[in-house]
Amino acid sequence: MDTDLAMQRRELRRRSRVLHGHGVPDAAAELARVAAWCHDQGVDADVYGAGAFIESFEARLATLFDLPAARFLPSGTMAQGIAMRIWGGADGHFGMHPTSHLELHEQRGYSHLFGLRATLVGAAHRVLLPRDLAAVAEPLSALVVELPTRENGGQLPSWGELSELSGLARARGMKVHLDGARVWEAQAAYERPFGEIAALFDSIYVSFYKGIGALPGALLLGPRDFIDEARLWQRRMGGNLYTLLPNVASAASRLDAQLERFPAYLERARRLAATLDGTPGLHIIPDPPHVNMMHVVLDLDPDAALSARDRVAEETGLWLFGGVRPRSLPGQSSFELYVGNALMDIEDAEIRRAFESLLSE
Repeated sequence: MDTDLAMQRRELRRRSRVLHGHGVPDAAAELARVAAWCHDQGVDADVYGAGAFIESFEARLATLFDLPAARFLPSGTMAQGIAMRIWGGADGHFGMHPTSHLELHEQRGYSHLFGLRATLVGAAHRVLLPRDLAAVAEPLSALVVELPTRENGGQLPSWGELSELSGLARARGMKVHLDGARVWEAQAAYERPFGEIAALFDSIYVSFYKGIGALPGALLLGPRDFIDEARLWQRRMGGNLYTLLPNVASAASRLDAQLERFPAYLERARRLAATLDGTPGLHIIPDPPHVNMMHVVLDLDPDAALSARDRVAEETGLWLFGGVRPRSLPGQSSFELYVGNALMDIEDAEIRRAFESLLSE
């Protein structure tokens, strides 16, 4: 991309109202907020993951999910790699959805770092279902289940399908691991306690920088011996930083308020999808949304979509989306829309008019 055009677009985005997520993050404001919270709470820094504050936060999340133990880690990539290393078994063979983060976005670290093998289970365009696992003849040591499946628009299996999938995996001797980067969103949709969801899994990873909106950080939860081994792998992988205080404090200070908001985010996402329904040249996947995120498909090729986005931002002050992806059909593109704090105060009618303008030329 031309450097001048990129700079112009960054400036246009900066002065626009953003629809996606929690808005444009302000790094300085977040660090100042965390510092003030730590001062007010009298929080002391951990030293290599040991200390009253970090340990109390880990225990709090273990209680929330009704699991024995938890460990704070710098990233989800590290958390899930460790989980698969522990659950991989003698042959190091596990299963996962074709669009799993481990497969698409981690440079196949499970293979290069740990020598593990993976079988892709199910179809990319939909959720992982019991019949998909039943069709896998070879033995697997573990199964990774993502809730919701991000790459197909945030789709969720029904509670019955998820329970059946977990039961089938366990009956075949597999450990079941939850990629719960967006488990907060899934819980709002299932309307079940976190502990009831956790009961279907042997280990869980959760993220704090996505829906919670905190600084980067992840938590791995599971049996105590599993977490003890995870601590060992954390050190081996260079993830046991001298202190994780800013990241833990950012998560701890935001968690309660954000958890209360997810039902409203979900309601807002479904209301917006209904408002956009019938807009010529626009399609929602899935429709209605399963959680407070969706994919929006436009009958515009990627270059035309980006140019139209810039025009609409200049005209209306709304930044409708960031990047877009080409679709399999020529002349189409799509983007992910996550409904969070940024969109809650923007009227549906204004958003629909903006999309109608986007697709009018």
